[in-house]
Amino acid sequence: MKIFQYIDRINLLHKLLRESKTGRPETLAQRMHVSKSRILRIIEELKLNGVPIKYSRQTQTYYYTKKYEMHASLILKPLDEIEIQNINGGYLNSINLSAFFVH
Repeated sequence: MKIFQYIDRINLLHKLLRESKTGRPETLAQRMHVSKSRILRIIEELKLNGVPIKYSRQTQTYYYTKKYEMHASLILKPLDEIEIQNINGGYLNSINLSAFFVH
């Protein structure tokens, strides 16, 4: 599933940025198994969302300009009846919820 791959890439990018070890865009793209243009788009999107990223021509790496935390994750878990009611505003109250659970 592509979403898991994307989450792994974002977390790797954060680690490399935090350590100032991304290398040049070409190197970073190879390491993350994407094209250089894709890396540049990801970096630009992060910047547009307020992530303090800069590139140093001297050290040839991207880095955070100030301490920054970023963590992407996805949690998959079954919901109990109360959680289902809360998410759906109680809509399922009149429906037999046992039909939604595997016995």
